Amino acid sequence: MTPYQLLERAVRRTAEAVRGRTPTGRTHDDADDVVGTLATDGALDYDPRPLLASLHRAGAPVVIIGQVAGILHGSAELTGDLDLLWDGDPRHAPALAAGFATADAELADDDGRQVPCGPESFLLPKVTFEAPGATGDACTPALPWGSLRVADYLGRALRLESPDGWSVGYLRADDLIAMRRAVGRPKDLRRAAELEALLAEAR
Repeated sequence: MTPYQLLERAVRRTAEAVRGRTPTGRTHDDADDVVGTLATDGALDYDPRPLLASLHRAGAPVVIIGQVAGILHGSAELTGDLDLLWDGDPRHAPALAAGFATADAELADDDGRQVPCGPESFLLPKVTFEAPGATGDACTPALPWGSLRVADYLGRALRLESPDGWSVGYLRADDLIAMRRAVGRPKDLRRAAELEALLAEAR
């Protein structure tokens, strides 16, 4: 299957997994370290593709990280969020703001305070977003990443191509595994081991 087909399948499987579930009020920030955002309201009506298409049309240079990147490499685990990384260059902030605004996204800072969907907000190390179909984080290398050189990940990212003409970068499997191992939550370690097994099988 192509990466796009893997994402398409994951969106369909997520809809099946949450069918009949009533909203609980649990948000992306309430996700636990084991199950993750699949157990939150972010999984209801989950489909990150419209937001990704909007960011593409705006020329926003984002790269998918987190479990959606894992799904693009074949991970079977589902998620209810979308995490993004970009270079933090102020010249690119207007494109991010335009892409998120077109997708009707609302933004908050790392402390949960609402911020405007404008270029100035994207100069923060991280903003949290809520858009129809997807919630998550948009991060820059300025966020503390420990010993990881995440800026290097951007330059060697792979490319997700959609049949509708939009595309977006996503982390290479080795970089995603390094990020998972560095964060070290139970779900990260489990997903890192799954990716390592998939890589070993492919090789």
